[in-house]
Amino acid sequence: MDLQYFSSKHKLGILGGGQLGKMMLYNTRKFDINTSVLDPSNEAPSRLACNHFVQGDLMDYETVFNFGQKVDTLTIEIENVNVEALKALEKKGVRVYPDSHTLATIQNKAEQKRFYTKHQLPTAAFKAYKNKSRLEKAVSENVQSLPFVWKSARFGYDGNGVKIIRKHSDFDQLPNGECIAEDLIPFKNELAVIVARNPKGEVKSYPVVEMEFHPEANQVEYVLCPARIPQSVAKKATEVALQTAKAFKHVGLLAVEMFLTQNDDILINEVAPRPHNSGHQTIEASQTSQFEQHLRAILNLPLGSTKNKTCGVMVNLVGAEGHHGAVVYKNIEAIMALEGVTPHIYGKKMTRPFRKMGHVTIVNSSIEKARKIAQKVKESIKVISE
Repeated sequence: MDLQYFSSKHKLGILGGGQLGKMMLYNTRKFDINTSVLDPSNEAPSRLACNHFVQGDLMDYETVFNFGQKVDTLTIEIENVNVEALKALEKKGVRVYPDSHTLATIQNKAEQKRFYTKHQLPTAAFKAYKNKSRLEKAVSENVQSLPFVWKSARFGYDGNGVKIIRKHSDFDQLPNGECIAEDLIPFKNELAVIVARNPKGEVKSYPVVEMEFHPEANQVEYVLCPARIPQSVAKKATEVALQTAKAFKHVGLLAVEMFLTQNDDILINEVAPRPHNSGHQTIEASQTSQFEQHLRAILNLPLGSTKNKTCGVMVNLVGAEGHHGAVVYKNIEAIMALEGVTPHIYGKKMTRPFRKMGHVTIVNSSIEKARKIAQKVKESIKVISE
């Protein structure tokens, strides 16, 4: 018998109550799907849109296990959750997507890189180290050459946990702990493809997007869809993303971030098994938003069309440097007067430098025009404190 999700007793649990959860909940409300959310903050953006909110630690075994026992299907909006609890819930019959095995691999960047190597997926060469002192020893013995990209194996997010190491003194700013040293690749562009897959094995991918990064914060500033790349490169990036999703046997969304090298080769940077910053423009610009698609995938429903309705550019709204405290969105009225502009405010009451506070989507029949309006948006709106 087919499971009933709409206006039914079926409970969908979401681990994490941030902005991704909030935007997922726009769609559970649309479909009248019963939801429970677990998040450590009593001011989590998702708390108002779900049917049931629980405050608790996502890394605590008992908290996650007890929460998961009360739902039928469990998903995530953040990777840093207790995987052992997920394993136990799977044994109890709870449908967990992404599954515990996939999540354990993705949580650890060293394991993630080994996975690409094992499955012959293209990625930059790397070495894994148990801690900083072993890495420093490898450099002093010329086993590891400078420069390289240092990545923390665990808990990196939004550019945190990534540093370019060019000289010995750069080690001073690194925390101790498991890490990888990755070859510094001169690349032309950073691309991403979001792949959706349901338990039946139906797979769909979104058009390739192009990401522009903030030079200091190592955070995405702009996402452009479609990417301004040759069709042959787009085809290659899509193929790599589909191969990656197939290797993970993933259910839900898998966002595959990639580098486009100077020789037009595609190298996987990292993946995220959930809705992703590189897909926010799908809310306005695609036939099916990434958030609705994630729900369709994990509930084993037919996947929606991933075609673009129009061109879309997403601008991240992050806290301005030098501002801490109650947030003010300065000049928001000015950007709302621009054609094709939709702001999304996440509901975080306090700002700090580079904190993601919202995003703005610009739609236009021309990607170049959309990018110009996006520039105007970026220069106009300021996320400051009172």
